[in-house]
Amino acid sequence: MSGEVSLKGKRILSGMRPTGRLHLGNLHGALNNWVNLQNRGGYECFYFVADWHALTSEYKDTSKISAFTIDMIVDWLSAGLDPSRSTFFLQSEVEDHAELFLILSMITPLAWLERNPTYKEMKEELFDRDLSTAGFLGYPVLQAADIIMYKAFGVPVGVDQLPHIELTREIARRFNFLYREVFPIPEPLLTEVPKLLGLDGRKMSKSYDNAIYLRDRGDELARKILSMFTDPERKTKRDPGRPHLCNVFSFHGIYTAPDELEQISEDCKKAAVGCVECKGRLAAAVAVGMAPFHEIQDHYLNNLNEVRDILADGTSRARAIARSTMDEVRDALKIHRLQKM
Repeated sequence: MSGEVSLKGKRILSGMRPTGRLHLGNLHGALNNWVNLQNRGGYECFYFVADWHALTSEYKDTSKISAFTIDMIVDWLSAGLDPSRSTFFLQSEVEDHAELFLILSMITPLAWLERNPTYKEMKEELFDRDLSTAGFLGYPVLQAADIIMYKAFGVPVGVDQLPHIELTREIARRFNFLYREVFPIPEPLLTEVPKLLGLDGRKMSKSYDNAIYLRDRGDELARKILSMFTDPERKTKRDPGRPHLCNVFSFHGIYTAPDELEQISEDCKKAAVGCVECKGRLAAAVAVGMAPFHEIQDHYLNNLNEVRDILADGTSRARAIARSTMDEVRDALKIHRLQKM
């Protein structure tokens, strides 16, 4: 995170789409940062399940979205998010998001959406789905509605998501200019994301079937780690390795103790350790590192009503804030609710 941004007394917001099981990339790329923001104290954290956003790519089969929603909240709790310090809510249960999305769609120039750099990237990654829909093109407008609805000061993102936040800022400025000052301009909170690639060396993704999931443990976890790609130029154990180019070593950097990490690096460079042994050490280290996570996970998987109650409580709080914001929006537009006409 940038040291220039003070969050004291501010509200931050982020969300995830419930499109499948979460993986280690989600944990280290987002969830751990959410937990750190929560634990610093002094400001409000809002984290939401973006189930309407899930429809942009999963509209042909929506049967699993509800189950993925509960699974995702379980994983959030297992990672250390605390519902007494962070508000969890379900996007589709706060209907005001749809109203603000509609209003913002009326004032957002089409060219702003067409220049979105991730539009083409996501279409290429999700090549097996027809994403030539108005909803997919306009998802940044819904994202803007999600953020400014809660007058969020900060949005934790990686560098690749900066264009999304800049578009949200432009949309908020345009609304304020056309009508009146309702929305603060949100700031991107840049986060350092560890470079964790998938088993095959590509971006870790459910779509690529190359992910280590947060539910993986035991033999399944070990099997996946043993299948990981390593330094492509190291053909045999006798060949010296290049740890800085090896994805397995990237994982060691997170899960292995510093003194052992240094030894693994030296042994790899001298061909004193083979890739199979190195992967075995990593599997053991990941299993130990994930044990506390799995313990909490098991608790909530056995108490799903508690999970549903947590989500319902947070959604109720979010709904009250959203309704207040929409009263301001309608007042600015001079489109009043019937009882106020």
